[in-house]
Amino acid sequence: MAISISLTVNGKPVTEEVEPCTLLVHFIRDGLRLTGTHIGCDTAQCGACTVHLNGRAVKACNVLAVQADGAEITTIEGLARDRELHPMQAAFRDCHGLQCGFCTPGMVMSAAALAAQRPELSADEVRHQLEGNLCRCTGYHNIVKAVLEGAAAMKSSAGQVR
Repeated sequence: MAISISLTVNGKPVTEEVEPCTLLVHFIRDGLRLTGTHIGCDTAQCGACTVHLNGRAVKACNVLAVQADGAEITTIEGLARDRELHPMQAAFRDCHGLQCGFCTPGMVMSAAALAAQRPELSADEVRHQLEGNLCRCTGYHNIVKAVLEGAAAMKSSAGQVR
């Protein structure tokens, strides 16, 4: 039996019917066609599906769509505003914090939420806080560099931190 949910996704109101067992990641990708949120492991281990749920980074493969009823969801597609990259997205680009790109949306979403909560971070803190986001291509050096640069840019652009 389908259940009606209403939420805001990337600033736009959405009302849809979903099956009670539909995962948020499948709702986002299949229902809303926002494919930047990736499915890596489907067990909340890799972080590729990370989105912001009411401003908090969550793994969308670990949340039912019905649990997001009434919530504000931001995906990687909604992080940029007015065709301008979010400071964390720009830092990942500028610091080459990616290789194949599969983990990048989840990594950026986790990093943006982390930097919004704790703008002053050390490299060790970044490594520790991003343990739930796996990258199989890099040694994480440029990812950590990107997160530190992105956090600094977010802090200096007061009022634009999302």
